[in-house]
Amino acid sequence: MVHKITKSIVGYKVKKPDAQAEQPAAEEAPKKSADIVQMHESVERPEMLLGSTYKIKTPLSEHALYVTINDIVLNPGTEHELRRPFEIFINSKNMDHFQWVVALTRVVSAVFRKGGDCTFLAEELKAVFDPKGGYFKRGGRFMPSLVAEIGEAIESHLKMIGLLKDDELDEHQKKLIAEKKAQYEQVTAKKSESEFPEGAQLCNKCMVKASIMMDGCMTCLNCGDSKCG
Repeated sequence: MVHKITKSIVGYKVKKPDAQAEQPAAEEAPKKSADIVQMHESVERPEMLLGSTYKIKTPLSEHALYVTINDIVLNPGTEHELRRPFEIFINSKNMDHFQWVVALTRVVSAVFRKGGDCTFLAEELKAVFDPKGGYFKRGGRFMPSLVAEIGEAIESHLKMIGLLKDDELDEHQKKLIAEKKAQYEQVTAKKSESEFPEGAQLCNKCMVKASIMMDGCMTCLNCGDSKCG
């Protein structure tokens, strides 16, 4: 259709198709995702970090160890907010283990700041055995070494900030343990200081002296592990 111009042209603009008009809005999406900060070595340490301290008291020393893990919060106030461990410190009046404690804190802190999955640290440290033998904590839980208990403190912290899931017993397992415990208490009323029956054996899964012989197979009254499945 032809339009006749009868007035002077004072300005003009090129009308863009709808597809081109929507293109800038589409280009903004990658920019938003590019602003998401992931944990890596170049992330600068803020002036203040959130920290949690865990006390470790062992029969190996009269002085306790205090494990402090500081966390950094990435992308605060957004849907991508993430709390990650940034550094670890271990303090004690006992200076016997000073060298390897300092080395351990530096290596673990470096792994934290490296980014990626750091949850493997807990399992690696918990698997360290002392050649002189481990010890039992309060409640009857066996610790193969002091390093393993530090690993357990790290695991507790990772569960607290949501990087690890807490392995809780389901209702069926809780019910089964309660039934087994009641049956065993009918046979013998003797109990140890750990609140599990006296003579209970060490469970290979949860490392607690709570495994007893019931119905012809070993069953743990703490975690529910059973040789009968």
